[in-house]
Amino acid sequence: MSKHQLGHRQAFIESSDPDESWVPRESGEILLVTGDPYLEEEAKRIVAAIGGSLRTAVDVSEAIHGWDSADVVLVGSDVRELPPRRRAPAVLLGRSAEGDGLWRLAAALGAERVAVLPEAATWLAEHLSQSGSPDPGGTVLGIIGGCGGVGASTCAVWLAQAAAGHGVSTLLIDGDPLGGGLELAVTLEDIPGLRWPDFADARGSIDPGQLRDSLPVAGGFAFLSWPGTRDPVQTPDAGSVAAVVDAARRSFELVVVDIGRGTEGIRTLAWACDKILLLAKAHLKSAVAAARILNELPPVDTGLLIRGNVAAAMDAPLIAESLGLPLSGIVPEVRGVAAGTEFGRLLELGRRRPVMRFADAVLDLHGGSE
Repeated sequence: MSKHQLGHRQAFIESSDPDESWVPRESGEILLVTGDPYLEEEAKRIVAAIGGSLRTAVDVSEAIHGWDSADVVLVGSDVRELPPRRRAPAVLLGRSAEGDGLWRLAAALGAERVAVLPEAATWLAEHLSQSGSPDPGGTVLGIIGGCGGVGASTCAVWLAQAAAGHGVSTLLIDGDPLGGGLELAVTLEDIPGLRWPDFADARGSIDPGQLRDSLPVAGGFAFLSWPGTRDPVQTPDAGSVAAVVDAARRSFELVVVDIGRGTEGIRTLAWACDKILLLAKAHLKSAVAAARILNELPPVDTGLLIRGNVAAAMDAPLIAESLGLPLSGIVPEVRGVAAGTEFGRLLELGRRRPVMRFADAVLDLHGGSE
């Protein structure tokens, strides 16, 4: 690790003390709906730490009258149904022993986030302390492949490049620790800045300005990548990842996340996204695989991208209809993508007209460019 990286890493560790990050703010009422005493006690402790006001209800019938007036609604994993015509809860609270069932329940209830307690206590405190902020920050746009090798990483790079070209402050996040390092597809230069392992010890709040200034930049956008080396690295836990994404949202107008298809990426990064684009090929096998991935995604605004030529564009509306998703764009087939990925030249390909037209259309559709 360079002295430049070491200095930034130490600054993050020092500034991420949970005791410093839980700064009380003026906030409205937080409603918690659960009959689980453990979840209730954890929530009370966390809300007290941020100086918030918590109202509790043991079940939905007791909570219904104050549901819409609360600034934030939290529900415990013992809640299985929501009151009719009420907004979805902001966070589903659960225990680590509940495993994958938590995310399936969150999707069924339409919850925006999942907090596994006690591990996510620091993240939840930070999240709640900022919920009353008038500025929600930038947009987090996730890209995920419906099957392996479909080109999600390439698409994420091109969207980040296009947004930066429109003057939008943009961050590209590499969400696949087993992908070999997205930075190698962007540039072969050794650009100073922090990578994911440098955030392994981060806790609580990360200063947005520090984050922005510490990251490498290429193609006009900042990027946070896994190292492009064979050396073993330390992996940040879910709390550290959440802290990074929250700081990124406050640092940049647009955060493009290459989610990756692994379970951990979907649990952490996908659930932090405001919008998700699912990328598939215009083939039956790819469409079936995309449907399976779709079942694992959180209940956020999701669109479909189809990669292919003119013939694929003709089939794209049918595939979108079969998946129940709006068609957000057609990713053009471009010669040299494999070599460009291998030799750090994806940004060169991103300046080709078909790619620019595709990226501009997607960004206009999803509010990522002016």
